[in-house]
Amino acid sequence: MSQKVLLLMVLLVSLLISPLASAAQENTDRLDPMDVFRVQVASDPRISPDGKRVVYIRQSADISSDHRVSNLWVVNFDGSEHRPLTTGTYNDSSPRWSPDGTRVAFVSDRDGKSQLYVRWMDSGQTAKLTDLENGPEGISWSPDGKQITFTSLVSATPPKIATLPSAPEGAKWADAPKVYEDLIYRFNGPGYLKPGYSQVFVVAADGGAPRQLTTGNFPHGPGAGEFGGSYPTWAPDGKSLIFSMNGTANYEYEPLHTELFEIRVADGSLTQLTHRNGPNDEPEISLDGKLIAYTGFDDRYQGHQTTYLYVANRDGSNPHAVTSKLDRDVSAPHWAGDGKGIFFIYTDQGDTKLAYLPLDGSPKVLAGHLNAGGDYSVAKSGSFTMRYDDPSDPGDVGVGSLANPKLNVLTSLNRELFTAKKLGTVEELWYDSSLDQRKIEGWVIKPSDFDPSKKYPLILQIHGGPFSNYGDRFDLNAQIWAAKGYVILYTNPRGSTSYGEEFANLIHHAYPGNDFQDLDSGVDAILAKGYIDKDNLFVTGGSGGGVLTCWMIDHTDRFRAAASLYPVINWYSWVLTSDLPAFGAKYWFAGNPWDNTDDYMKRSVISLVKNVKTPTLLMTGEDDFRTPISEAEQYYAALKLLKVESVLVRFPGEPHGLSRRPSHQVAKVVYTLNWFDAHRKKP
Repeated sequence: MSQKVLLLMVLLVSLLISPLASAAQENTDRLDPMDVFRVQVASDPRISPDGKRVVYIRQSADISSDHRVSNLWVVNFDGSEHRPLTTGTYNDSSPRWSPDGTRVAFVSDRDGKSQLYVRWMDSGQTAKLTDLENGPEGISWSPDGKQITFTSLVSATPPKIATLPSAPEGAKWADAPKVYEDLIYRFNGPGYLKPGYSQVFVVAADGGAPRQLTTGNFPHGPGAGEFGGSYPTWAPDGKSLIFSMNGTANYEYEPLHTELFEIRVADGSLTQLTHRNGPNDEPEISLDGKLIAYTGFDDRYQGHQTTYLYVANRDGSNPHAVTSKLDRDVSAPHWAGDGKGIFFIYTDQGDTKLAYLPLDGSPKVLAGHLNAGGDYSVAKSGSFTMRYDDPSDPGDVGVGSLANPKLNVLTSLNRELFTAKKLGTVEELWYDSSLDQRKIEGWVIKPSDFDPSKKYPLILQIHGGPFSNYGDRFDLNAQIWAAKGYVILYTNPRGSTSYGEEFANLIHHAYPGNDFQDLDSGVDAILAKGYIDKDNLFVTGGSGGGVLTCWMIDHTDRFRAAASLYPVINWYSWVLTSDLPAFGAKYWFAGNPWDNTDDYMKRSVISLVKNVKTPTLLMTGEDDFRTPISEAEQYYAALKLLKVESVLVRFPGEPHGLSRRPSHQVAKVVYTLNWFDAHRKKP
């Protein structure tokens, strides 16, 4: 039997071994892949109007159905009376307090598909308010508590290019072909899109038929996958709503362009408030109704552009940036109850922060370690709640106040799990890039029983985006790998956000490229620590990290094996098969691929595949429309033609990320780990 065949047989057998069956032979105080089903996360915490209670989503994974589930829980501001509001293997989401704090509106699929519900907090009685064809999103109470607004997809007649003959009586023909005529006809997550557009509705808070406020053949608020636009927010008088959208028939070709609009609730009449090329998003109206805070930038069609906080008069006049000196992306503005300042979030060097900006002063940081999504809410008194996330905590509920911002973390959802199982320690690492001596930030996870006198295998993990960042946050997959005896290095090479616009745009129209030296220098920096086995280096990453994983092995053979997850291999084919064609051509490249073929191919990892000698594992979801599986298949075929050891793994029903089903997240972790284990150089 050949050595290659033997290796693959051993690998496949090891991949099929149940983590539960092997757990008895390992240390029981370490995380293992099945802990994907045990970790719970708090998200979307919402503080009551009087600041006394917090309702939040408690997310978990159901091992029997292999589905993500979420229920609503409530806890007092002082941490007492922590109890569930909803139970069951459903998806309850978007909890929103009524203005008087007596009710909570939320979205749930407990009756088969997502609908709007209201729960009375004194009695626990719950009413289903809608029976929509397509579920509600972006729910928000009117100031008097009598109405709730939301958006929902309103179906349209599918395009028709021919009249087909009918099947004869008793015949069973195949389903009719589906016809598409839009640029964006499929989107990661929702899949192939239903014909129609999101529209704005209002419904009485005590039930009744919803009333549609908007019409038009374009998304009103966020479109497919919440890309472009913002959900409506109420004016203080309850007579109108402010929201953002593109509002033109050209919306598919200008994916970042949005304007603010005001819509009258009485008759649905629209008034455009802003006029510029670029995004104008996340509008929030001051409590006196005189000013609007929102986020955006003047679009220069760069890969990354700093998003600023703006303030304008209610009619859109006198718009001006109030965070122009911050050079960090700002999001989620919220007016203080007295109207004297604005809460917002931004990320600096991988740490997401909650800040407050007095209209007559400078920003003040209130708290750090928000989750990357920046879940927070504020009461009129200035008390706030947020989702707390650090390397030892995947997500709990924290509270503080403008007067006393010291954070008090109220929940500890994984206390018992992390008492029984030790986490790897996380350390910050700064080093110089060999290219230009720029400072690069990274983090290192060491096994819980780390011994500096020993030599450990290294996994270099690369983030996606590419305009994104790693940070001082919890990473379950990496912690599981560390529990198996690996040291994990993850860094923020050039192009990463939270270090300013200049640093991010070092890869503008140049990605992938010099980020190789930043990542390679990180490996050198940790090798210099003396506890890494230089003969057992491995590399992995997903999405943009999958691109850079292939870029690394295109340029060096120092890694024993690589695992590239849902990568882009060929930018020419990606622009024409992904769900973001206009975005790719306008922002990441100088134009369409047929006009810039050399640039597209020079930056495609497939162009250097002939250099690869590294055994490579490729994994992508079959329903991934962000980086379609045809990308991974191209690289796999190329490696096979070159007779480079490689394996392709297809995940059925999975979109981008390979984590819709918990068991698939387990598989992603185990396949990567065992691929590396099989290729470790033995002493």
